Amino acid sequence: MSNIANLLPLSLEQYFAQHPVNDKLPATFSLSEQQLNIASLDVEKLAHDKVVELVVFSQLTLQQLLVLQGCAHFTISALTTINYRNQQTSFRFQVHVNDFAQSRKAVAKYALENGIEAALLTQVPKLTEPGLLVMDMDSTTIEIECIDEIAKLAGVGIEVAEVTERAMQGELDFAQSLHQRVATLADSPESILSDVAKNIPLMAGLENLIAELKKHHWRIAIASGGFTYFADHLKDKLKLDAAFANTLEITDGKLTGKVLGDVVDAQVKADSLAILSKEYQIPKNQTVAMGDGANDLVMMAAASFGVAFHAKPIVLEQADSTINQQGLDCLLHWLA
Repeated sequence: MSNIANLLPLSLEQYFAQHPVNDKLPATFSLSEQQLNIASLDVEKLAHDKVVELVVFSQLTLQQLLVLQGCAHFTISALTTINYRNQQTSFRFQVHVNDFAQSRKAVAKYALENGIEAALLTQVPKLTEPGLLVMDMDSTTIEIECIDEIAKLAGVGIEVAEVTERAMQGELDFAQSLHQRVATLADSPESILSDVAKNIPLMAGLENLIAELKKHHWRIAIASGGFTYFADHLKDKLKLDAAFANTLEITDGKLTGKVLGDVVDAQVKADSLAILSKEYQIPKNQTVAMGDGANDLVMMAAASFGVAFHAKPIVLEQADSTINQQGLDCLLHWLA
């Protein structure tokens, strides 16, 4: 038992630097406005069925943890793991909740409003077992929307960007909006594609995430409503396992304003996850999908774990977890 008034301003990193517990985990953990209690716990007494975990980073203060516990209506029962991944430290707590869905949304809301990363999780894939990660491309694996960048070079940037935003928010049918945007590019030179590709900015944390997942034999792919020109470029550059995207029709060195074949929409993205899961014999409980827009929701729902990355409100509302501040490699801490 500790005097809580002196402890609440401390971050988890500061507190556990003063009170090391690494060799004593798992440990019971209870935090209230009156006291903080930590004691050794027999691993056999730890809950193993339908476990709900709270994962937070070491910068979080005990005061913030107490507030989060109250506003999200859960009770911390144990500290199970302290993970050192990706040059960061995260803490995994077992918690008790009455309404997981509501508590998860409350944690996501608190994290977004307070500029932190936190996740309430249950039965997430394990980092140390082979898995499958399928990611959206535009504004997820890369920092830009390729079609918007192409449109700028074609002189129709503002017009196309407005349609892109409405499609990402879920206000427009994706396939219809894609055809509408691509049509504005008719007669533009093919060279504008290479101009965008050679300066394509990778999302923060992408390369580190890929490197770490590959160490544990994960398969990694892109499923994009964007274009094969860029998805295949990234597949080769990052040595990914697969890429699904739309093919722009090009004739005599110019864009025709048309897309070849069926549009890679929300359902096709979800189907790509199923195809790869079967091809690489990855069990569903080891599948992850990440994206930021409305057309990623079906894919995220099809995966065992759907993560909203710097996402639109409609995606934040439905995702299993969110990443709002950090780069893509924050996912390494959400995985078990």
